[in-house]
This record gives sequence, C-alpha cells and structure tokens, in this order.
Amino acid sequence: MNILVSIKQVPDDSVEIHLNAEGTPDLANVTPVVNAFDTYALEMAARLKESSEGEVTVVCVGEDSAKNSLKNCLAVGADHAFLVSDDAFKGSDTTGIANILKNVIAKLEADNGQKFDLVFCGKEATDAALGQGGLMLAEELGTSVITNITEIALDGDKVTAKQETEEGYRTVEASAPCVVTVTKPEYDPRYPTIKNKMAARKKPIGDIKEADLADLEKEKVGESNAKVQIVKLYEPAKKEAGIKIQEETPEDSAIKAVAMMADAKVF
Repeated sequence: MNILVSIKQVPDDSVEIHLNAEGTPDLANVTPVVNAFDTYALEMAARLKESSEGEVTVVCVGEDSAKNSLKNCLAVGADHAFLVSDDAFKGSDTTGIANILKNVIAKLEADNGQKFDLVFCGKEATDAALGQGGLMLAEELGTSVITNITEIALDGDKVTAKQETEEGYRTVEASAPCVVTVTKPEYDPRYPTIKNKMAARKKPIGDIKEADLADLEKEKVGESNAKVQIVKLYEPAKKEAGIKIQEETPEDSAIKAVAMMADAKVF
C-alpha cells in the first residue's frame, strides 16, 4: 500500500488573530502548525498503513519554514516527506496548488516506480476553510474522490469509507487510486515520542522545485494566474450582549420575546 498525504502549514487556529494597520492578518507572534484536518488525515493514513504493509509520503506546498511541520509529520507516522517550494508558486490559488500537486505525484511515482493507491487531504484548511483542495486534486488526477470521511478500508483496489453528512453517516465505495478528504474521526492524532522525534530529525526532507516538474501547467500557478483574488479581509463583528427575559411566567416571557422581535422587525 502506497499512500500520499497532502498537508498545509497554517497559523495556529487556537490563537485569536487580528488585522494589522495594512489590513492583513497579524501573524508576527503566531506559531505555524500543520492544519488540524491534515493531522487527522495523516493519522488515518498511518493507521491504515500499520494495518498492512506500506508507506506514507507527506507533501507540503509552502515556504521553507514548513520543514519543521514536515519533521513533525515524520515523527507521527510518515515515512517520507517532501517540501514543494519555489518563488513561482507563491500566490497560487487552489487551482494552481492542485496542478502543482498533480505533477508532484507524477514525479514521485516515476522516481519510485510505484503508483499511490490513496491520496489523503484534510477536508479544509483552517486559515481559508474553502474545502476545495481535495476535489480539485481529484479532478486534476482524473480519479474518484470521497469527501468528509471518518473511517477507511482498502481491500485490493476497493476503497470503503464512512462519510459524514449533514444527516448522519453513509458508506461509500470507490476504486483505487482515489482521493479522500478527512474530517475529524473518533480518535485524535498521536503525539510523537522522544525516540520518534530524534529519528525524524535524521530523516531527509526532499526539495521539489518548479524545474523538477516537467509537465507543470505554468499558466495555472502563481499569483498572476490565480482565478480567485482576495480583495479585502474583515474581522468578524463582535458579539453584542444578549438580553435576558425573566417575566413572572413562561407565557409572559414568550409574549415579551415575540413583542421585542416584532419591534426589531425580525418578522
């Protein structure tokens, strides 16, 4: 079994972030981390690998600082890690990233002489929350895709996954190779042991540049070719204090609540 996991380095989503004077997120004191949903994807991939023979390769399109995140991935189940970093890739939108990843996958498969059975992605990135990456990558690869999964099994070339929906769950089957996007499963990602951290430091991280991707569609990558542009960022409005209604009876409270809503022209 040969598995690839695509990760993204994002600002720590446990920290409240504000805009600076230039109207951009103030990230000066925010630690970059692996996107939370990508950590779930890596944990699920590692568990699948451990249930049978195989390897997990982690790939990140990003800056040089993402090497630390890749080292962390090597300490919690990944066997190989690659950083895809080039000035030509800066500012790429999801369409561009998907095309970059398609070509990275083709290069790694050619180098290793082995196809990837599964490609794991988090369901969305916590910094942008678009939820498009896995879908666009599957379109680029020409493979099937199963979104928002919490469980997965691979038997031969048959992929069986438990998919979360708004109504509950359903079982979905597809043929490998396949792209899956992962939401939060019933377990948390593992913590790295000291031994695994030390071993991860010694593992190399491969560097992939634009020149290494012979079939890259350059008209899709880079800020100038992005189909989606961020025009302006806004901070969410601060929540106003609520109004407490405490009449003598529940009926009186309901009448007052309806009257207040009528005054506010809610209906």
